[in-house]
Amino acid sequence: MCRNITELRGLAPPATGEEIEAAARQYVRKVSGLRKPPAAAEERYESAIAEIAHITAHLLAELPARRQPPTTVPPLRRPEVRARIAAR
Repeated sequence: MCRNITELRGLAPPATGEEIEAAARQYVRKVSGLRKPPAAAEERYESAIAEIAHITAHLLAELPARRQPPTTVPPLRRPEVRARIAAR
């Protein structure tokens, strides 16, 4: 569905809450078509992100281990992305 959502299962160290939330946020952005929701929908938008992050964390905890880690590095583990976030 969205090629920008990075695989989180099998990361070493395991995916952080921040990485899980970032993936949930990307998913909600994609399915809603909204990068920033209107003020009237902002609470529900953030609630959806929290729910999806919660479910994702449970899913990752229950899946079996991978034999090999994912081939891509999550964006939040890339130095250039962290630098860009810190500069905001």
